[in-house]
Amino acid sequence: MIQEYIRYFLWISPALVLMLWAQMRVKSAFAQAQKVPVPLSGAGAARHLLDAAGLQDVGIEQIPGKLSDHYDPRAKVLRLSESVYGARTTAAVGIAAHEAGHALQDAQNYAPLVVRNIAVPAATFGPNAGFMLIFAGAIFSMPKLIMVGIVLFAGFVFFQLVNLPVEFDASARAKRLLVEHGIVADQDMVYVNRVLNAAAWTYVAATLQAVLTLLYYIMRYAGSRD
Repeated sequence: MIQEYIRYFLWISPALVLMLWAQMRVKSAFAQAQKVPVPLSGAGAARHLLDAAGLQDVGIEQIPGKLSDHYDPRAKVLRLSESVYGARTTAAVGIAAHEAGHALQDAQNYAPLVVRNIAVPAATFGPNAGFMLIFAGAIFSMPKLIMVGIVLFAGFVFFQLVNLPVEFDASARAKRLLVEHGIVADQDMVYVNRVLNAAAWTYVAATLQAVLTLLYYIMRYAGSRD
């Protein structure tokens, strides 16, 4: 069992290294961008962008946590962390504008977001359920059970793959809108770009880990049939 865990972590090590690098880059970029002031707070910038797009019905709430910001398409609410909601920095407005970008995607029925929302159950239950079935199938030598587990985990991988264009598009919208609406000066956009680009690498790392894990599971299933 220990050897199995070691083999698995070695297999996904490229994704783990990439994730550590991306997280350090996010922290560094965010810290630098927090020092650059802008006229609006994160919540104010998001409200401005939403209203300009005719999305007055989308709410904005403050939530605890650090970088816990997200858009809830079911409640039509942007939830911004404490360090983003009230801060008047390039870091805050960049992240807030990114989340506003998701609200714009939702309003426009952006196809990848629609598909991602449909795949949410697979992302919620796929990883744990898939692992448990694969683990049980390996213990009891039941290849069919392993196959079911792999299919469930593949649903999670599909979610991760679809999530990439959704996140990239939200960042692209944020960068464009912040300049168009005069929220961030052209010379200060470098700080916003660093934060959002660094965050993008965390999504890439998470997707790579999911893909490598799925390939590992497939190898285990193939091995169990020999």
